[in-house]
Amino acid sequence: MKEDGTVAARLSMSFVVLCLMLSTAAPIAQTTIKLATVVPEGSVWDKSLKQMGDDWKEATGGKITVTVYGGGSQGDEPTVLRKMRLDALQAAAFTAVGLGTIDSAFNVFDIPFFFESYDELNYVTEKLTPAIRKRIEPKGFVLLNWGHGGWTQVFTKKPVQTVDDLKKIKLYTSAGNDRMVQWFKANGFEPRAMAMTDIMTGLTTGMIEGLPTPPLAAMLFQWYRQTPYMLDIGLAPIIGANIITQKAWKAIPESDRPKLLEAAAGVEKRLQVDVPKQDADAVAAMTKQGLTVTKATGPEWRTEIDGLAKTMRGEMVPPEIFDLAAKARDEFRKNKK
Repeated sequence: MKEDGTVAARLSMSFVVLCLMLSTAAPIAQTTIKLATVVPEGSVWDKSLKQMGDDWKEATGGKITVTVYGGGSQGDEPTVLRKMRLDALQAAAFTAVGLGTIDSAFNVFDIPFFFESYDELNYVTEKLTPAIRKRIEPKGFVLLNWGHGGWTQVFTKKPVQTVDDLKKIKLYTSAGNDRMVQWFKANGFEPRAMAMTDIMTGLTTGMIEGLPTPPLAAMLFQWYRQTPYMLDIGLAPIIGANIITQKAWKAIPESDRPKLLEAAAGVEKRLQVDVPKQDADAVAAMTKQGLTVTKATGPEWRTEIDGLAKTMRGEMVPPEIFDLAAKARDEFRKNKK
């Protein structure tokens, strides 16, 4: 009897231990997203990406973590894109250059003089987002949010006053987008294709003599020291975006995805406020360091470049995307009046 009682006690204790084991919370399954970008470490964009990572971790109770590889440490944008397709990286913050290699719809943001203000740009971008998301999903990517890089001005080694002056400049354009290079050549420019990470070398050696870039980037990358003249012309906005692979996105629990998109949208809104101000501050700071700023005057700039812009429809930008953007832009202008 005593032995039977001992056995019963042991069985009872084993049952209690088993219940405790079953009731103990299982460890949280963690997913790490490796995100690469060419933006400088410590810049407003780098900080925004890291803030998004913190927001994702908090929103998912630690299930999703983001490791940001900044400053081009994972290579230029074509290299990053290849790594994403091999699953060595799961996400990236691309500039319009890298985005254009995923789908030509992103080239709509490179159309000269197409947009007149940030408010107009934001309105059109919102209208385009569903169509662009739909276009890149079959290619294996998900658009998380947009990033704002400022407004493109033209930085050159020598003063530029006319369109003909600009056409004589060996002008930087990004490697990997051959259609853009051919478009430049067909319209009388002298493009020099190279990786963004090679711009300083190109400027130092004379391989390029100028580049279109927003002032904040020119200051952060120190390009303005080799290009002491800035033509204040406002060619086009610099639009980037955070992209994640479909494989990585589908691995995230469906219940968590809306939280991640909401956090990404918050980062986008902060950049809409911060970047325009920092662009203006960058011009002021570079001017104190010897930058000469000239204004584009006369109708020739807008007349000729606007004509060039129209050649991008169908050639560089899918007609349906071009038309959708133009419709939204005209709608914005009509409502504003």
